Amino acid sequence: MPPSKQQVAAAYDKTIADVISTNLSVLFVGINPSLYSAATGHHFARPGNRFWPALHKSKFTSRLMSPYDDQSLIDFDCGITNLVARATARADELSSDELFRASQLLSRKVKKHRPKCVAFVGITAYRQAFNLLKAKMGLQDHVIGEAIVWALPNPSGLNAHYQLSDFTRLFGELRHYVKHSGQLSVR
Repeated sequence: MPPSKQQVAAAYDKTIADVISTNLSVLFVGINPSLYSAATGHHFARPGNRFWPALHKSKFTSRLMSPYDDQSLIDFDCGITNLVARATARADELSSDELFRASQLLSRKVKKHRPKCVAFVGITAYRQAFNLLKAKMGLQDHVIGEAIVWALPNPSGLNAHYQLSDFTRLFGELRHYVKHSGQLSVR
């Protein structure tokens, strides 16, 4: 059952538990939870978000998962966290200073859990947080600990610059890279 408007409004600054374990092939990093996601307690939960369909269509998962299945992503050797833990209505509510501080916390988390790849799902926030204003989509020169870094567009339904087919292609390029570099455990 979807959350009520009151539950969504009350979700400001709430957090969502990470879906993470040690030595994952890919740790997806969202910008921060939407109010809708925080109200449900699940990642990429807002209807219209293309994260889950793109993950399936690019063959990261063998079935189309819903946000309510987010903890099962570990079964596919992937995880999810957020750059900034607190929920907001819009990502532009996050300050540059908050993004920078969050990058430091994320770096410690990555060094602790040692994923092989960190995939930012929101290139603009990635650029701001790490002061890499010229970063482009795809594989980055920047690493975090020993993890390679990949940048993807934000799959929010509000991001009209990309269609599901674009997300599928871009997620597929990431999957192809980590699979053929021996970093993805195909399940």
